[in-house]
Amino acid sequence: MRKFKIPQMPQTTTKSIRFPNDVIEEVEEALIGTDCTFSAFVVEAVKVALENLKEDDEENNQA
Repeated sequence: MRKFKIPQMPQTTTKSIRFPNDVIEEVEEALIGTDCTFSAFVVEAVKVALENLKEDDEENNQA
């Protein structure tokens, strides 16, 4: 049986970025009733976008 280890939090860096007000409002509305923070939402969205770009690049290189 594998032993339990407390996971380490990834290192983070604070970045100041500007969002259009309408985007902020849409994200905040989407987060209502969830335990997700604005920052966690943005990090996940960026991760998905990066994965999509990588997949697109791989598809273009195969063509």
